[in-house]
Amino acid sequence: MVIDTLTGPSLLILPALLAFLVIAGIIEHRRHRQALARIPIRIHVNGTRGKSSVTRLIAAGLRAGGIRTIAKTTGSAARLIWENGRETPVVRHGPPSVREQIKVIIRAATRDVQALVLECMAVQPEYQRFTEHLVVKATHGVITNAREDHLDVMGPTVEDVAWALSNTMPKRAKAFTAEHKMIHPFQQTAAARETTLTVTQPAEADVEAAKGFSYLEHPENIALALAVCQSLGIDRETALHGMWEARPDIGALQAWEIAFFEKRLFFVNALAANDPESTLLACERARHSVPSTDKTIVLFNNRGDRLSRAQQFGKFIATRWPSDHCVLIGQLTKAVEDQAIREGLDAERITNLGDASPAEVFEKVLALTPSTALVVAVGNIVGLGEEVASYFQNRGKALGTGVSGSRSCS
Repeated sequence: MVIDTLTGPSLLILPALLAFLVIAGIIEHRRHRQALARIPIRIHVNGTRGKSSVTRLIAAGLRAGGIRTIAKTTGSAARLIWENGRETPVVRHGPPSVREQIKVIIRAATRDVQALVLECMAVQPEYQRFTEHLVVKATHGVITNAREDHLDVMGPTVEDVAWALSNTMPKRAKAFTAEHKMIHPFQQTAAARETTLTVTQPAEADVEAAKGFSYLEHPENIALALAVCQSLGIDRETALHGMWEARPDIGALQAWEIAFFEKRLFFVNALAANDPESTLLACERARHSVPSTDKTIVLFNNRGDRLSRAQQFGKFIATRWPSDHCVLIGQLTKAVEDQAIREGLDAERITNLGDASPAEVFEKVLALTPSTALVVAVGNIVGLGEEVASYFQNRGKALGTGVSGSRSCS
């Protein structure tokens, strides 16, 4: 005989629990709305590439202009950046969740900040929409660009990616983007939401401004961040000096010179560039930031859960890859190699090292180097990518960005 346990006092438990959850939800929602009202400037940064860098640049520019600002990045390593520029890691007890943004908003409000700069942490289009219109409700929306990435979620085309990213376009606010090719979805969404959209384009002044950074910052990111700061009353020079002094993101483009016996390597950590177009731009930026070399070698680190990206890069290596030689490391490298050869790449221009040790990767690069080489690491910083990057960096000296090269990667 089955005994019904929901009798007597037990019948009261479920309604009471449901009522408690409803009341708790109402209280949390009210607390969140009050927190938003206490933060007059809310900047939501989205896009395929450069989100973390642009978040940092905007926050640095605002701080330099005297605006009390907290920022949060979610890229290579999630960080909270406080009013004085000090950073602390975001501690997670489980997978990333949008509730993380709500907690940051409430925490920022208790510190009476004037501005909060949040990097969007949602990938799914519906989550991007939810994050902006129910959580952040930005006064200033930023979409860095739309590139060929996360096509399994936002694709299948780059235009679809742009439409997905436009989900974070705020209502009746100001928006900024550095995107030019896929600008139509942003323009149409901004018009529908009665938002003013500014499309930035780096000028010669921004290229010169990039030389003031201790790492290789993209002029497009600088121009975009400056436009946001200037819209909030911060003059260009003040904002720019603040940006120069700010700490770069762990995924920022950085260069090291390595002298090893009679060989000279220029190693560029571009592991945040993990889509084809960003890889091309990273290589171009790297090539123009170091002296001319005999050879260009690209290290591609692939993750084991990225089969589609492995195939994507295999085709890219064969048809558009801007290097003399490609060294594959990490996981699923056979898939990359096979795809590249099917697309017509000469097998002699590709070396598959798989999960080789950082020392073995370094030795192979040296063997491929006649006298001097530009070595650009791309793909993904996870796992072997970070280990190899550290191995190269620990054997060289960091370079500034004032050195100019003489030939293109393409």
